[in-house]
Amino acid sequence: MAMATMGESPRSPEAKLGMRVEDLWDVQEAQLSPTEKLNACFESIPVSAFPLAPSNQEIEIKSDATLAEAVMKLARHNVFSAPVVDVDAPEDASWIDRYIGIVEFAGIVVWILHQSEPASPRSPSTPTSAKAIAAAANGLSFALELEALGLGSAATTAGNFFVDLTSSELYKNTTVRDIAGTFRWAPFLALERSNSFLTMLLLLSKYKMKSVPVLDLGSGTIDKIITQSAVIHMLAECAGLQWFESWGTKKISEVGLPLVTPDQIIKVYEDEPVLQAFKVMRKKRVGAVPVIERDSGKAVGNISLRDVQFLLNAPDIYHDYRAITVKDFLTAVRSYLEKNKNAFPMVSEYVTCREDCTVKELIQLLDEEKIHRVYVVDNDGDLQGLITLRDIISRLVHEPRGYFGDFFDGVLPLPANTRV
Repeated sequence: MAMATMGESPRSPEAKLGMRVEDLWDVQEAQLSPTEKLNACFESIPVSAFPLAPSNQEIEIKSDATLAEAVMKLARHNVFSAPVVDVDAPEDASWIDRYIGIVEFAGIVVWILHQSEPASPRSPSTPTSAKAIAAAANGLSFALELEALGLGSAATTAGNFFVDLTSSELYKNTTVRDIAGTFRWAPFLALERSNSFLTMLLLLSKYKMKSVPVLDLGSGTIDKIITQSAVIHMLAECAGLQWFESWGTKKISEVGLPLVTPDQIIKVYEDEPVLQAFKVMRKKRVGAVPVIERDSGKAVGNISLRDVQFLLNAPDIYHDYRAITVKDFLTAVRSYLEKNKNAFPMVSEYVTCREDCTVKELIQLLDEEKIHRVYVVDNDGDLQGLITLRDIISRLVHEPRGYFGDFFDGVLPLPANTRV
């Protein structure tokens, strides 16, 4: 990867932004620690300075779009989530009334899993009323969200179930707004253009937001959406700059990575039903899990919540399966992608790094591979930990005491260890 240095013109908008951080870095007080310096630099830069994402990344989902349409649009644009625009909002509506939330693949996963729950003898197998749809989609109580799901029977994991579901009137006609009020959609927490980089970085790391919309208050519309992966790309483009190198040349262990240790990694075995894998991910609130070979105990793959798109968009890949295991699912997906390379760009890969990897090497790996997590392995290939985009960002900055004040009031739950 080419370096962007002080003596040459930045080769990208992200590198230019890095130079801005460099200028601020050089004038920080000498007694400040490197982390304190970075905090001060990022606090001094407004989020409006963050480079615009490619136009195809800035998508919105209309509230009257069906779940099928929403899934297709997210998959086509290779994004995890998108803001939902209320089509009934008046033209002069404020942004609070214009946007009703964020629709995510993860949310639709839960909806699908609820549809796979075996019906009781007294209830119809397919809900048709608005009340039944709401009940099926209701995820407000995480304790009840997935516990009752009966995934043990062959009927719930058979390929023809998804063929029936994705061709059903329920899937085609249920709209995003039908379930947005009853499901715990990601909160629509937006920043103003004048808010700082530090605020944005903390929301993406400590406060576990996957993306942060930035609003243009004048027009009441979204100016840009900043994602975890966009931040990682920005960092990758800053290679060669003093502030980045002082941090990035450290080994991952020196900055406290990985945060997730081997015994904390949620795993699935390759012979388990794929629905069970998705259930575990949602229940444990993780975005992906390594796939473990039963006999050897070795990791042989990775499956992500975003892979649910293949259950929804490409049911023909497993028409002949009676019970779809994780192994069969991954094999079928790879085969399908070979034939439809341009149709479904998103697929999870099992990517690893060694324990002596530097932060810089890790960032470049994540950026080049366009992935959201890397598994740390030893020389024998055994799992030693897991690092996500969020983990890396969390090692870059820290939250000053009392920083957010009442910023979160009534918006989203705070982490258990929060100090605000």
